[in-house]
Amino acid sequence: MTIKVTTRNARFQQWEALLHNRTKRHRQGELVVQGVRPITLAVEHGWRIRTLISDGRPKLSSWARDLWKSTPAEQVVMAPELVAELGEKDEPSELLAIVEMPADDLSRLDPAGVTVVFDRPTQPGNLGTLARSADAFGASSLVVTGHAADPYDPRAVRSSTGSLFALDVVRAPGHAPVVEWARQHGCRVVGTDETGSVDVRDADLTGPLVVVVGNETTGMTAGWREACDVLVSIPMAGSASSLNAATAGSIVLEEAFRQRRLVAG
Repeated sequence: MTIKVTTRNARFQQWEALLHNRTKRHRQGELVVQGVRPITLAVEHGWRIRTLISDGRPKLSSWARDLWKSTPAEQVVMAPELVAELGEKDEPSELLAIVEMPADDLSRLDPAGVTVVFDRPTQPGNLGTLARSADAFGASSLVVTGHAADPYDPRAVRSSTGSLFALDVVRAPGHAPVVEWARQHGCRVVGTDETGSVDVRDADLTGPLVVVVGNETTGMTAGWREACDVLVSIPMAGSASSLNAATAGSIVLEEAFRQRRLVAG
């Protein structure tokens, strides 16, 4: 059965709140996903689609038509101007998706791969950029620790260009449970820091690995610093005193990717 929404009723307002209200997002356990690539990746990587929303146009693209037919989700046809509002665009998108957030359970992570930790990021855009790099360089998981930007903020999802959905995403209250998980699984914990004593190119980034990126302004917490097996730095020239946190994390991930490819042959 297809549900029709033509006014800013309670259901619409519930979804609209997901865009801007973090508390309501997490209370309801869902987020609005906009765009072909993010929706496609969410489906391909097994995220549960609770609702698909269409603007009711008479002819859908083959992508939208196939998704509408094959996805086991509630189907909603909504007035075009309301779809445009939810999509945060001037014109309505063919489809929007309401996607369920997975549990914040560290047991979901793959200890054999690369886990990226972003400690207390403040900017959703930086969080999304790091997620995009993590996906590009073969990481399997993203953990966000402490009081931080929300990985499910639409700005983070957009910055990731959908790569967020290719990762196992977990939020943790602080470093302690993540460090315990890493020790249980024999993961090497590598922190990125401008004062790090080891050049990133000389660090061993093979095997089970946790890469920790600190807050954009203050870096890692003392707890994370103490937990790291090694602190790596990135050699730089010019007058820049430091790199953007997501950029620094991306460079370390690229080096880990390079080393792991060499080991794999």
